[in-house]
Amino acid sequence: MNPYGLVPIAYLLGSIPFGLLVVKATGGGDIRSTGSGNIGAANVARNAGAIAGVLTLLLDAGKGCVAVWLASRETGGNARWMMAAAAAAVVGHIFPLWLGFKGGKGVATGLGVMLPICWQAVAAAAVIWLLVVVFWRYSSLGSISAASAMPVLVYLFYAPPHAPPTLVSLGTILIAALIIAKHHQNIGRLVAGTESRLGPKR
Repeated sequence: MNPYGLVPIAYLLGSIPFGLLVVKATGGGDIRSTGSGNIGAANVARNAGAIAGVLTLLLDAGKGCVAVWLASRETGGNARWMMAAAAAAVVGHIFPLWLGFKGGKGVATGLGVMLPICWQAVAAAAVIWLLVVVFWRYSSLGSISAASAMPVLVYLFYAPPHAPPTLVSLGTILIAALIIAKHHQNIGRLVAGTESRLGPKR
C-alpha cells in the first residue's frame, strides 16, 4: 500500500460514529439530540446506559488503534506514518465526514491511537484520568488532565533514556491540543462552577 493512502484511510476509520451507531442499534434514537449532544462514550453512558457507554469507548479506542496498527504494518513500524495515521484518526473522530464534520471530543480515539505508539504513556494517562475523577468527580477535567499530560508522558516513556522522534512529540502535542480545544465549553463551565459531576447529586 502507498503510505500516503494510509492517512485518508485512518481519517475514514476515525470518522466512524460508533456512539451514534451503538445508541441507534439499541433503539435509543439519535444521541446527538440527547444530553450534551456529543457522540462520545460519556454522553452515551449518561443517556443510553453503562453497557452502551463502555461499548462506545472500546469501539472508539479500537478504531484509533487499528488505524495506527495498519500504518505500522504497512510501513514496517515507521514512526512518522504511524503518527500521521494517529492524527488523522483523531481528526476523523472530531470532524467526521458523515456527520457534517461535527463529531466527538477525541478522548477515547486519542488513547486508542497512542496504544501502538506508547502503551506505557496511555496507561499513565488512564491513571491520571482516574485519580482526577475519583477526587473531583469531573469526567471532563480528567480528560483534559490526561490529554495535557500525554506529550510529557510520551516523552518520558517512548524510548527512555532517549527522547522520542520530533514528529512523535509534535504529533502527540497536536492530538492533545485538539482534544483540549474540543473541551472549551467544559473548561468554561469548570471555571464558572457549573460543570456536571459524576455520581449522585448532593
